[in-house]
Amino acid sequence: MKVLVSAVMVLFLVLAAFSPVAAHFQVLKPSNDMVQQQDEKKVTLDIMFTHPMEGGPIMEMGNPNQFGVFIHGEKIDLLSSLKEKKIDEKKTFTAFYEIKSPGDHIFFIEPTPYWEPAEEKMIVHYTKVIVNGYGEEEGWDALVGFPVEIEPLVRPYGLWKGNVFRGIVKRQGVPVAFAEIEVEYLNENKDVKIPADPFITQVIKADSNGVFCYALPKSGWWSFAALCIGEEKMKSPQGAEVEVELGALIWIKCIDME
Repeated sequence: MKVLVSAVMVLFLVLAAFSPVAAHFQVLKPSNDMVQQQDEKKVTLDIMFTHPMEGGPIMEMGNPNQFGVFIHGEKIDLLSSLKEKKIDEKKTFTAFYEIKSPGDHIFFIEPTPYWEPAEEKMIVHYTKVIVNGYGEEEGWDALVGFPVEIEPLVRPYGLWKGNVFRGIVKRQGVPVAFAEIEVEYLNENKDVKIPADPFITQVIKADSNGVFCYALPKSGWWSFAALCIGEEKMKSPQGAEVEVELGALIWIKCIDME
């Protein structure tokens, strides 16, 4: 019996070692990606850390280090506007912002580093989403100034399902050759059935100039996460020096053509 139990434990450990680790994504989702004259001017932003395609679980967030909006070359600090919101007993955030002026509003967040024990590393996802104000299409390709960031090469709103989204992965403002990008759909209603694990996270690579592209197969919100390892380590909750996963994330929305 002991031999059988030992064999089962060995098999379990082997399978666990090769089990896929679900991709983490910092969600920064506005209630609308375009505000027109006839629309509600106040945008609601939902902020959480989760596995979008799988519809969860929600991970506990700490208080973000940065949260704001970048418009017409100016950064506006919105940290004080964040409101805590519990989902599945985990801390997430929400915020409200009134679109008062024309132009592209780049909402951005730098979350508190998240400790992932399964991967033994800290995770920091520098995340942004663009909301257009009143049809003035100016500023959507501007950079917030994050250490790692995706510069869109396609206007990141007003997209139809099937459109191709392109961007450049940059680190300290320099294109990252052959960067790996994870792509996930925000499966909010869990209406997309997942036939096998590789369908959860799409994986693409940038070219030698850091440029990537992806065709959007379904209407809804999509996130692109370019991941790299930080040059400096951080301390884990246990005090060990561990690697830091830096993510450059951008959220975009596409709709069906009617």
